[in-house]
Amino acid sequence: MKRALLAAAALALVGCTTVPHNAGGWVAGKLSVEVRPADAPLRRLASGFELQGDGERGELRLTSPLGSIVATARWAPGEAVLTAAEGSTRYAGLDELSREALGEALPLAALPDWLAGRPWPGAASQPTARGFDQLGWTIDLARRDDGWVEASRAAPPPVLVRVRLEQAPE
Repeated sequence: MKRALLAAAALALVGCTTVPHNAGGWVAGKLSVEVRPADAPLRRLASGFELQGDGERGELRLTSPLGSIVATARWAPGEAVLTAAEGSTRYAGLDELSREALGEALPLAALPDWLAGRPWPGAASQPTARGFDQLGWTIDLARRDDGWVEASRAAPPPVLVRVRLEQAPE
């Protein structure tokens, strides 16, 4: 369950598109993640997601195909909490949560900015013909008008993420 939550977060974080918002600032969609470790089997994860917040404070919910919440990550300065059916686990921050859940630290603090279609202000970025590169990720915005975003990371282990943004949750 923890791995599914982080994979969802990883996908969401690399999605750069104009996202729907409701009054509460939530964005929602479907995401999939493929992690391709050289010394282990391919890991594929898919989930619905709902996200609210910014790089400092926020909440990410993973949802089942029927819309029920499967796991929730909440973060604030100095801590991140992952809650799933088996209980809650506290971490010092998003890097620790991601490292524990997926086996590597991912730049989850960049998630809200990337979903808003802009590089995260906490790190340098480089424009590309189809989007931008930041934090070792290539963000492809070529299909953003259709709600699709693809991002990839070539550094070991390579990761491919896809997101399809939908309407914000009620």
